[in-house]
Parts: sequence; C-alpha cells; structure tokens
Amino acid sequence: MAEDFDFADIFGCEPFEVTTPLRQSRAFVFNSPHSGRVYPQQFLDQSRLTAHSIRTSEDHYVDQLYASVPQFGVPLLKANFPRSWLDVNREPYELDPKMYNGPLPPHANISSIRVSGGLGTVPKIVAENCEIYNTRISVREGLDRIEHVYRPYHEKLRKLISKTHTMFGYAVLVDCHSMPSNVRSSAGFRRPDFIIGDRYGTSSDPRLTQIALLLLQSMGYHAVHNKPYAGGFITEHYGRPHRNLHALQIEINRGLYINEKTLELKPGFDKLADDLSLFVGQFMQYVEHELSDLQSAAE
Repeated sequence: MAEDFDFADIFGCEPFEVTTPLRQSRAFVFNSPHSGRVYPQQFLDQSRLTAHSIRTSEDHYVDQLYASVPQFGVPLLKANFPRSWLDVNREPYELDPKMYNGPLPPHANISSIRVSGGLGTVPKIVAENCEIYNTRISVREGLDRIEHVYRPYHEKLRKLISKTHTMFGYAVLVDCHSMPSNVRSSAGFRRPDFIIGDRYGTSSDPRLTQIALLLLQSMGYHAVHNKPYAGGFITEHYGRPHRNLHALQIEINRGLYINEKTLELKPGFDKLADDLSLFVGQFMQYVEHELSDLQSAAE
C-alpha cells in the first residue's frame, strides 16, 4: 500500500469519529456506517454524477437522528466518508474487476451477489442503477481505501464491541441505517417506517428483536422484521449470540424525515429524533432487564 495516502488531506476531516460518554455505563454500541456526507472534489471529478445525484445511496442524517445516544452512556461510531466512495457494510474485498485498470489480488471476491449488483466494497453504482465513475480507477486506489479506511473503521468498531463485552459480559450492536420511502416489506402491504434486521434470527437473541418491534409499534410506527432488509455484513459479522454478542440493524424510512428529491429536512425530523431518543432509552432498559442474567454472570 502507498504510504502517501492521507484521508484528512483528501477529505479535510478524519474518516470517522466516535462520540463517547464520559463513562460508558451500558452494554451497547451504536454504529452509523452510511451517513457520511463529505464528498471531496477529487472524488466528484472522477464521477459522471452530479454532486447531488451521487448522494442517492447515502443514509441521510442518520447520525443526527441518533445524536442523543451518548447521553445514555453508550458510544456512537459514525463515518464521515460517503458510502458511494467506500462501503464498510461489505466484506473487505468485494470488488468488481470491470471497475479497475489492472488485475485485482487473488483474494478479492469478484463474484458475490453484491458485486454483481454494483454494490461492492467500492461501489460501482448508487441507487437507481446510476454508475458512479466516468472511467476505470486504479487498483491501488481501491485497495488504499480498504487498507487505510475500511480496516481502521472495523478495527475501531471491533474494539468498541470488545471493550463493551469485557465490561458487561455481553454487548449489543445497533447498526443504524435508512431506506428509500418506496420500499415495501411484501407485495400489497403498506410501506414500513422501520425494518428490524437480525439475519433471520442468527445475529441476535430473538428477545431483542421483539422488544424493538413492539416498542416502535407502540409508538405508532409500522415496524416489520427482516424483509426486505435482514442486515448486511456488519450485522452478520459481529452478531454472535452464542458468545453474548448481539447485533441488530435498524432501517428508517427516509420519507419520514427528508424530501428525497431535494434532500431537505422535513418538519418531522425533530419529532422523529425525539422519538428515537425515547426508543433508545426504553430499548436499552428492556434489553437490560431481559439479559440481566448475563450481566449478573459477568459480575
């Protein structure tokens, strides 16, 4: 890898940041990997898309919706880099050889479904199947993004989860996302406000999923389970219920809080943020009660 790769020089900021409480007091970690919205001119110059249209796949302002999380005594990790530049919710080397001007390393996964769909670790498209790049990029550039941003991001997330698990005897990762408003859970059914993903019951104790669903439904939201989003690489990779490591993905309908054409916040943004703050507090309280046996064992 090139030693001259400098994210801060390219983007004008650090690639990601963690907002932490003075003291972590609960066994939870929140993560917002797709809400980064810093688009450097160097990246935009490579793209055939406008500075507005390239934002289509972004989880708009999800980090702000969950900004109250550290007040509950838990950390919030968030990306500053955009998902269209690098997607950390993928395997580290899901790469499309047609995007590069040279051969990829032999360990690259070039045949995954996500690569075929243009949504690999370095994405080829944004939503609506719009291709990002106006020409092939260098292999070195793609690998630099993985080595210098993807790997440090996951190392930070791994440390947050490990520290939490050591402190409390269990850890709960909440992976925070948003979805287009036209998503339907099943044909003929109303569009969901929230989708709770647990990799079809494999990434979390089912009690956590039920708590999240029931709380959101009690608040008047239409919340559904796994369809069509059951969780991505992060949920699957870090969720190990048999080791007391639980991971849930929460998708929020963007139509609740932004105009998806202009990307302007709707008046309902503040109410949704307040509702999420209420949800987070209640969710953690109920989960702590349900998993109190794990915490007692750790003590």
